[in-house]
Order: sequence, then C-alpha cells, then structure tokens
Amino acid sequence: MTLDQSAGTASTPVLQARRLVKTFGRVVGLDGVSLELYPGEILAIIGDNGAGKSTLIKCLTGAEVPDEGELFLDGNRVQFRRPQDAREAGIETVYQNLAVSPALDVASNLYLGREERKSGVLGSVFRMLDTQGMRKKAQAEVVELGISTLQDVTVPVENLSGGQRQAVAVARAAAFGSKVVILDEPTAALGVRESNQVLELIKNLRDKGIPVILISHNMPHVFELADRIHIQRLGKRAAVITPQTHSMTDAVAIMTGASPGEIAA
Repeated sequence: MTLDQSAGTASTPVLQARRLVKTFGRVVGLDGVSLELYPGEILAIIGDNGAGKSTLIKCLTGAEVPDEGELFLDGNRVQFRRPQDAREAGIETVYQNLAVSPALDVASNLYLGREERKSGVLGSVFRMLDTQGMRKKAQAEVVELGISTLQDVTVPVENLSGGQRQAVAVARAAAFGSKVVILDEPTAALGVRESNQVLELIKNLRDKGIPVILISHNMPHVFELADRIHIQRLGKRAAVITPQTHSMTDAVAIMTGASPGEIAA
C-alpha cells in the first residue's frame, strides 16, 4: 500500500503530536517534535542513537509526560500520565524486551492484565477465570492475523522461538490496540526467516485497518514496510519522507546531518 499524500494530509490523523518538548535536566530529549499518524498507514521512525526516538515513543504512550506540547487522538486532545492511560485509549506498544511471561501459555499472555472471568456466580463470587473462553478468542485472533507459526495457544511461551514470541506480543497488541500499535525494533533479535514472518504480520495489522508506528534501525525493512518515514535528529524532527521520493542513502544522509531535511506537508 502507498499512502495517498493528498488524501492523507486532508484527513484527521489518528494520532498527532504537536511541538513536544522533553528535557532531563540539561539534556534535551525532544525539542519541539511533531508527528502525524494517519489512518491505514505504517509510519516508520528512524534516527541515530540519541536522536530522541525512545523519548518520543514514551511521550506518545504515557511512559513519559512531555514538558510542553499537545497530543491528539482522533482529533481530540488527550493527556497520558501513565502507560495504562494510553492502553485504555487504544494505543498498544510492543517494546524490544516483549514483556511476555515465559511460564504462561500463548492465550494467557494475550490476556495478561485483561483476564476474563466466567459468567455468573463462578466469576463474580468465586472469581474463576474463563480459561476456555480466552483460549478460543486467542485462537481466533491468531488466525485472523494470519500467524501460521502459532498453531496451539496452550503452549507455554518459553517453548517458542524468538519469532513466535514476537508474534505473541504483536498479537496481544493487535487484540487490544483498537487505535494504534507501536512496534519498537520488532526484528532486532531475529533471523531472516523469522524477521520475514514478523514483517508479514505487520502488513496484516495494516490490512486490518490498524495504523502502525514502526521504530527500526533496519533500513531495508523500513523501506519495504513504511508508507512514510519520520526522521529524528538531535531531538528534532529532521524530515518526513517516503520510500517513493527518497532512497535509503538519502535517509541516512538526513539522519547524520549530511543532507538537510524537509518536512512533508
């Protein structure tokens, strides 16, 4: 899919940041950064270490509160004081460490922190979990996302490969991220085959209509997946480009300051 820039800019962003500022003592993490994520797109965020990528994501997801600036979700101003606020608003994040529980099975990981109880007295009084119901819904979610490597949702996560664990984390985000899914270096620790499976999973997310923010150092993956690419440099947004208008060499030049960037309209 290629985002129609004229249509994209005319529509309301699903998630928008305006002039975010975040400092840590004398260190400037973000210096007036803006960002727009439009419906049905994959927006990649790239930049060297220290460019402000992690700080930006933390401000978008409630892990950090910006000192200045505004956040908007579907055009409405929001303020996230903690990650739970962002999750409740429909923004799910998959970090590099995945945050899965190895001892629990796939279904239990998908519903971790959102466990469902049995109906009636068993659930309300005895507080019994609806294990079968959660497994059935988890299996449906896995099938809908086209995750062919997860055939059995009752398998403990500790028995899965790195790619399968990443798929579990992404499936959990997709199941509850009704607005936005943010992926932080989803293929960093994976081999070629498992990376390709995760890339297909990200495409499936977009095909489901869920806009995705992808943070990655892997330029080939970025240029394969992204509709637009947000480039961070020294705490600022240096440019917004597309794979159709710029090459990987152009992107690296903007990241390093060898070439001036420009913000697409």
